[in-house]
Amino acid sequence: MSELPRSQPAGPVAAAEPLGVYVHVPFCASTCDFCAFYQTRPTAAGVRDYLAGIAAEAALVHRNRPVTTVFWGGGTPGLLAPRQIEELGGILHDWMGGDRPIEWSVELAPASVTEARLAALQAIGVTRISMGAQSFQPTLLDALGRQHTREQIFRGYELIRAAGFASVNLDLMFALPGQDEAAWRADLDQAIALAPDHISTYCLTFEEDTALWVKLSQGQVKLDPEHEARLYLATWARLAEAGYAQYEVSNFARPGHACQHNLNTWRMYEWVGLGPSAASQGDGWRAGNPADLTQWGEEVARGERATADRVALTSNLLAEDALVFGLRMNAGVDLAALAARHPDVPWARVELALERLEAEGFLTRANRQISLTDEGRLVADAVGLTIMEAMEATA
Repeated sequence: MSELPRSQPAGPVAAAEPLGVYVHVPFCASTCDFCAFYQTRPTAAGVRDYLAGIAAEAALVHRNRPVTTVFWGGGTPGLLAPRQIEELGGILHDWMGGDRPIEWSVELAPASVTEARLAALQAIGVTRISMGAQSFQPTLLDALGRQHTREQIFRGYELIRAAGFASVNLDLMFALPGQDEAAWRADLDQAIALAPDHISTYCLTFEEDTALWVKLSQGQVKLDPEHEARLYLATWARLAEAGYAQYEVSNFARPGHACQHNLNTWRMYEWVGLGPSAASQGDGWRAGNPADLTQWGEEVARGERATADRVALTSNLLAEDALVFGLRMNAGVDLAALAARHPDVPWARVELALERLEAEGFLTRANRQISLTDEGRLVADAVGLTIMEAMEATA
């Protein structure tokens, strides 16, 4: 199967709809305690096989419109050597055939930032760097198992800014073991002082099969929802005061710097995933690559891709995801536009669920535009579950 199978799409694809590309670079020198993404230690042979696999997989994918955005995640894409960065970028450029993405993002860990890597990223057309600082405090970095120092964050940021990328994001995490509100506010203030274009703030989550999950199960760390709520509210207020507009529960940007790749994904447009564990959505299907470098390479060599967790993109599923992820965005969801895109969804039962959420103070409406209140954003996952249950009941 050379690409996602051609079944009847759930709805027509407009020529103007965006198309994203996500490339998973799985290499990481060590595993952070909180990380559940697929990763493996880099070896010369492993990186060589990976690059060959990306070229082979890209050749299996046939685009029906230009690529709008590109995002490299990991793992740690910055572990690739400059020449390997240029090789990976060249593979994409050959496949895109002259397309000029409006945004090309790459995640970097502070310890991996060098002038040579940044020069390679600029040479291939990267426009946006997202650096995973997580915290500026050594004890908290240690608690997360991060392999960088406070000084490396500052040095990496200085190099990125000096290189002149159009947009720079900093990732921060809160509700960390041993982190009180004062410590979190100090991290926020330090990030604001650096003046990035975009700040992402993630509440620590406990994913299964991670070191933090084990610590939680053994009682070494504990959940505190009330503490988390206070940190959420403090974050929103402080970043708004500093001129960063919240556009999604965890994401804040100065004007013109919202992450377009993520916005298009949350709106349930199509994207191509390349690399082990990368997911794809298009041609009426959603599926993922195996989370194993060797297995992925073997499947691609046989002309197969996106073989894991394959599901048909029914109107119900697309509408459900567009609501759940769309409501995480401050702009909310245009119900009239969504209903026009998926007219065969039984909307009456969904409307009842939305009315209940509005009555409980989690949702507001302005004509057909719906969005979460601050109270709703604090329980966005629970709101999403309510919507999913309503959608499933209509199936």
